[in-house]
Amino acid sequence: MNVMRRLKSIASGRTSISSDPGGDCTTKRAKFDQDTEGKVNEETYPNERCGKDQEHHVDSNVPSVPRTEKSGYYQLPKELNEMKIGDDKGKNNNEKDMEATIVSGNGTETGEIITTAIGGRDGQPKRTISYIAERVVGTGSFGVVYQAKCLETGEAVAIKKVLQDKRYKNRELQVMRMLDHTNVLRLKHCFYSTAEKDDLYLNLVLEYVPETVYRVSKHYVRMHQHMPIINVQLYTYQICRGLNYLHHVIGVCHRDIKPQNLLVNPQTHQLKVCDFGSAKMLVPGEPNISYICSRYYRAPELIFGATEYTTAIDIWSAGCVLAELLLGHPMFPGESGVDQLVEIIKILGTPTREEIKCMNPNYTEFKFPQIKAHPWHKVFHKKMPSEAVDLVSRMLQYSPNLRCTAVSFNFLLVMSPFVA
Repeated sequence: MNVMRRLKSIASGRTSISSDPGGDCTTKRAKFDQDTEGKVNEETYPNERCGKDQEHHVDSNVPSVPRTEKSGYYQLPKELNEMKIGDDKGKNNNEKDMEATIVSGNGTETGEIITTAIGGRDGQPKRTISYIAERVVGTGSFGVVYQAKCLETGEAVAIKKVLQDKRYKNRELQVMRMLDHTNVLRLKHCFYSTAEKDDLYLNLVLEYVPETVYRVSKHYVRMHQHMPIINVQLYTYQICRGLNYLHHVIGVCHRDIKPQNLLVNPQTHQLKVCDFGSAKMLVPGEPNISYICSRYYRAPELIFGATEYTTAIDIWSAGCVLAELLLGHPMFPGESGVDQLVEIIKILGTPTREEIKCMNPNYTEFKFPQIKAHPWHKVFHKKMPSEAVDLVSRMLQYSPNLRCTAVSFNFLLVMSPFVA
């Protein structure tokens, strides 16, 4: 069924919209749960990476933020007590600024020891460092991610191995060399390795974080529980804190925010934004591809074909993540690019001409059946705090310029009493 027929069916009342967003999404949620036990939605940006990563079940003892017995209030892990909204610019890192060395042989294969050198700049001597690749933790069209161990220190790391086109610089490496923030995955080192047929591979040595928000969320779903509201608030705060750093300090748009690209330590609940394979510095006036970001989290301006979008697409994606954590399933589970727009319209209603122009001034087709917006309080269950629903509504706006920024959202989040 094409988009117009589906929308006309909704407008005429033949398709109902219940408190489950989308009316017919019960079947889609069941399909989503089945499909995502081992992978995520298939239709993703061609450079999609974590969407097809191998999924590992979360241990059944994933801890939630503990209460103190005396006060009855939730107590944050001590590692997070010093977190502030304000962010400083990242410091220079000599190891990240070095020229990546080339390791002969295949490199980064399970059980293989990789030896390379770091340092050697600003008067610092070079030193040798070795890693042993222990197991594969992710695969996709991008390449492979290994869990590895540094033999000199015993530290666990992740090594992301990607095929490097010798004609171009690797944008992900360029972006990651600039990053230095508590809520952004840190690049520790990088090196190149060669293989047969003269193929060159870039190996990014990254912090190792054991879990993803996706897998933690699925743990609660399997237990037939909702994620504790305090955890949702804590994760969302850190997502937006990381995005504020990327958007306003570094000037980078992530362009693929989703639960699979949000790493979390289940013991401390510290969250880090990862996977910068789609990230880009957006330059006003310069076009960008619109077929970007995983489908469930794709902003409507991208669906409308906009090529001059802003970092507001990340805010939309973060709003979808927040809604998903509250609901226990995706807010907009579209089965195709076109169906994704239908799912959004079911909740937000038909966009006005003005809203469409805000999303894409070059879009000229305005013939959509008129569908009223579904009340936000009916999208979520009755016991959901109104403050949480209000925060979702501020992020999921058609007009990109009406979506709150990451820093303003965090102010609202911190001031919100919805976890009291």
